Amino acid sequence: MTFAPKVRKDDISKGSRIGWWSRHWGIVLLVVCLIGIGAYLVFTKAQSRAAKQGQVPSTLGIPVVAVEAQKTGFNVYITGLGSVTPVNTITVHTRVDGQLMEVLYREGQIVRSGDLLARLDPRPFEVQLTQFEGQMARDAAQLKNAQLDLKRFQVLWKQDSIAKQQLDTQEALVRQLEGTVKNDQGQIDSAKLNLVYCQITAPINGRVGLRLVDPGNIVHATDTNGLVVITQLQPITVIFPIPEDSLPQVLAGLKSGKHQPVEAFDREMRQKLAVGSLLTIDNQIDPTTGTVKLRATFPNEGNELFPGQFVNARLLVDVRREATIVPSPALQRGPQGTFVYVVKADRTVTVRPITVAEIQGGEASVKTGLSPGELVVVDGQDRLREGTRVELRPQSGGPTQNNNIQQKGY
Repeated sequence: MTFAPKVRKDDISKGSRIGWWSRHWGIVLLVVCLIGIGAYLVFTKAQSRAAKQGQVPSTLGIPVVAVEAQKTGFNVYITGLGSVTPVNTITVHTRVDGQLMEVLYREGQIVRSGDLLARLDPRPFEVQLTQFEGQMARDAAQLKNAQLDLKRFQVLWKQDSIAKQQLDTQEALVRQLEGTVKNDQGQIDSAKLNLVYCQITAPINGRVGLRLVDPGNIVHATDTNGLVVITQLQPITVIFPIPEDSLPQVLAGLKSGKHQPVEAFDREMRQKLAVGSLLTIDNQIDPTTGTVKLRATFPNEGNELFPGQFVNARLLVDVRREATIVPSPALQRGPQGTFVYVVKADRTVTVRPITVAEIQGGEASVKTGLSPGELVVVDGQDRLREGTRVELRPQSGGPTQNNNIQQKGY
């Protein structure tokens, strides 16, 4: 007995699909190719239309900011961080011992020389003056009596009525009493001076500090703290160090006798506070730092400088006429030294090696390698190479670049 194999419905469906793909694969491939060709043609046509309408911009150069090298004067400065130092700082002490009765100044007040600051109790010195005056009146009366006796003894000695020894003794007594009266006068003057010292006055012009002693306290001439501190503000000085290598330039200016201006700036070198002049140089170089200290004086009429304040002092040592100046951001440094990117007339850049003489205040003086009027790149150099095409853009807040490739100012 023979059994026929059982055929499943899934096998029939699978065989049907295989048969369909084997008969129609060519048609499917043709359809896919036609779709790809059509998409390519559509994209090409759209790109061509956009190009005709100016929707796809042409290739631009690298945007940079450039300025012209200027021919002008260039100031050479030496800068040092210094501190404002008063010409005079006085700690006011009492000259006599006594009780502080009254304080007549306000803390932080500007005072003038001779202004009354405080008073001490004068009564002990008034009593002392009365005693000395009474003692002098007594001694003066004794002197007058001794002088009268001396005149009598001189007459009697001429008449040979007394011995010479008695006359000499009287003369000595008169001289002794004259010395006593003179000593009494000195004590009176001392008592009067102590009364003057009870009135404590300002010895200089300046600003008084915080009060150190309150009224009612007993003060002594030997007190270390004193009563108050007065600091002179006008004029005022700034002491600042400079490198020892810069000393010959400063000494040359002092020897010539010319005025050497000094400018005081804040610690961030953003705001100019005052303008003064160089006063003197210290007498030795600090071997630990290799610097020497300079002192500059400032009128300080508006109290711009305050004692103890840190400032940047900038000393003008030279003025170079007709120097070629570029902004310091234009300077680039490489293995071959310092160079700048110069923009040519075809709006391409070239690498130009230069020699820099000085860099001051965001500007550089170029000694060789660059001529006034040439356009140098100051921003955007990181993407530039020799021959790179650039597109000039204005500086922040500046005018739009013109077609002549000129942008002045920095």
